[in-house]
Amino acid sequence: MSAEATVMEFRPATQRAFDDVTEMLGPKRRPDALACWCLTYRLGAEASGLDAGERRARVFEMCAHRPAPGILGYLDGEVVGWAGVAPRSQVAALQDTETYPRVDEVDPWSIFCLRTKGRRRRRGIGQQLLLGAIAFAREHGAEVVEGYPLDTGEKVDAVFTYPGLRSMFEKAGFVEVAAVRGTLGGAPRIVMRLATPRTRR
Repeated sequence: MSAEATVMEFRPATQRAFDDVTEMLGPKRRPDALACWCLTYRLGAEASGLDAGERRARVFEMCAHRPAPGILGYLDGEVVGWAGVAPRSQVAALQDTETYPRVDEVDPWSIFCLRTKGRRRRRGIGQQLLLGAIAFAREHGAEVVEGYPLDTGEKVDAVFTYPGLRSMFEKAGFVEVAAVRGTLGGAPRIVMRLATPRTRR
């Protein structure tokens, strides 16, 4: 990890910070182009029926909620990262328990998207975003934090690495609890969990 990444600042994704949310999640070339906006997981099948403007409006609305729908990471005042984090029960795609198995009745906070600005990759930012997302979840009462990273040590195209990598989660103290059905970018995925200090045995 670079020294640069150790001085990151994290802020909730609020409407006041929506220009930065747009910088990280919105379309890159044309404002009317279709972009994920981190809604594919959040809304599930509903997201596919939204056009570009509707997606932007939906995320803007979400950014008025408390807790915020995710966090933004900054270096020297520039937004360089995003983490989508929310209780699992609020993330539509994760209700598919055949794909994302549940291991108990706890409703964990899920970290389902870690995005680093393209020209800032490979500087340890993703690891710092993960730690920031854990802290955000704990600040909002998370008993357990869950992620769904790629289980591979092989190089994977950056477009498929948004769930994070197993090595990142292991470094943060997560342990594997189940396999995710299916692959992403040719790589298998797993369910990993981290208990808060007060619940860890």
